[in-house]
Amino acid sequence: MAKISVIGICGNSIFMKVDHFHEKGETLAADSVFEEIGGKGINQAVACARMGAEVSFLAAVGDDADADKCRQTAIDNNINGFFATKNGKKTTFAVILTDKNGENQVTGIRQAELSVNDVISFEQEIATSDILLLQNEVPVDVNQKAVELAKKHGVRVILNPAPIRPIPDDIADAVFMVTPNEQEKQAIKPNRFKNCITTLGKDGCDINGKTKIKAPSVKAVDTTGAGDTFNGVLAVCIANGMPLEKACEYAVCAASLSVTKNYVLDSIPTINQIERNIRHE
Repeated sequence: MAKISVIGICGNSIFMKVDHFHEKGETLAADSVFEEIGGKGINQAVACARMGAEVSFLAAVGDDADADKCRQTAIDNNINGFFATKNGKKTTFAVILTDKNGENQVTGIRQAELSVNDVISFEQEIATSDILLLQNEVPVDVNQKAVELAKKHGVRVILNPAPIRPIPDDIADAVFMVTPNEQEKQAIKPNRFKNCITTLGKDGCDINGKTKIKAPSVKAVDTTGAGDTFNGVLAVCIANGMPLEKACEYAVCAASLSVTKNYVLDSIPTINQIERNIRHE
């Protein structure tokens, strides 16, 4: 069984459905509201777990009720959760607007954040992993320490460079793969990385600027979490020794399935659902 370690954020999310996004000065009435635990880290960890991997997840939480929800979400999804409690801080919180086309806009706030010492306490989990999966939602020094420990133990690192921010050379040199979307790709100078898998939304993905994997045609109702689904599935496929093009085919299929359902956690498919759809393509 593949083991994936994920370092990222976990917090509460409020989803609102709207006809369209705000024009300047416009007040909108939402069609619906929904609440669930989310964040790139926990979403990707859930995607890994639904692929049948052993998953260890590190995140910071506050000393509030949302922290308890984060812990329970990890338990419910068979994830080994390592939650660093930051007293006097609030757990991450986000509001997601989704329009009638399934596109989304996200606004979040983070108070509880991981430290380098939290990563050091997670070293054994990294050391015993096949893949370490990271994103840019944690402080830079946290990712730097995580990459350093992964390198020490010969563990490959996949970096999802979202949200956009400068990536230090020591991280760029050490990671096995970076997984930007088209906008992020323009900001990160992809030639700095050993492998660059660019997600293209409904058009699938691009492998190192040489090979494109097409996505199945689906009706998107909510694109939130599609990139996280892609990254989690890709990480497990690579950990299992799958060829890169085949791994990307699985990841693209999973992301396409995820956008056909509302919200995030319930939309992340299982390995059986992915394989069933790949066989029928």
